[in-house]
Amino acid sequence: MNFLFFLNAVAFGVGLAMDAFSVSLANGLNEPNMAGRKMIRIAGVFAFFQIAMPLIGWFCVHTIASIFSAFQKFIPWIALALLGYIGGKMLIEGIKNRGCEECEETAALGFAALLVQGIATSIDALSVGFTIAELAWFEALIEALTIGVVTFIICMAGVLIGKKFGTKLASGASILGGAILIFIGIEIFLNGVL
Repeated sequence: MNFLFFLNAVAFGVGLAMDAFSVSLANGLNEPNMAGRKMIRIAGVFAFFQIAMPLIGWFCVHTIASIFSAFQKFIPWIALALLGYIGGKMLIEGIKNRGCEECEETAALGFAALLVQGIATSIDALSVGFTIAELAWFEALIEALTIGVVTFIICMAGVLIGKKFGTKLASGASILGGAILIFIGIEIFLNGVL
């Protein structure tokens, strides 16, 4: 492990965290009055999955690689379905509540929905397990932890930015947040299929 090793891990973290950043941004837009503890929970869930998925991928390469490679073609479909569902739900809720003074406060993100978001945005990180397969277990763990720390920082920034603009956008924030999630799902799908 040297400087290049950590630089590589940080680069992986930045690349893998972009979808989670966008979803964090959408969550902040959807809930502009979000408490600090919930912001930490959101960033923590995304970081957890960005740590777990490469390690699962690493484990699969060292044990059941043939099953994992068969599963890989379904990753874009799963991400599209999960993010499309959550984004569609936010979009419909925002449209339903548009112009309703009493409905101005959008529905808060539940923990189950957050877990689905975490899985959907990190499922492509399973393939990172293939690229770090030559590393020993401890090195793979350090790489994954570095990816997780980078993801946590980037997602906290996403939630903060989303909260700031969510306050300004008020009733349209849920619509915009839902549309962003749907767009991310389509983008992951197209990148995986094409």
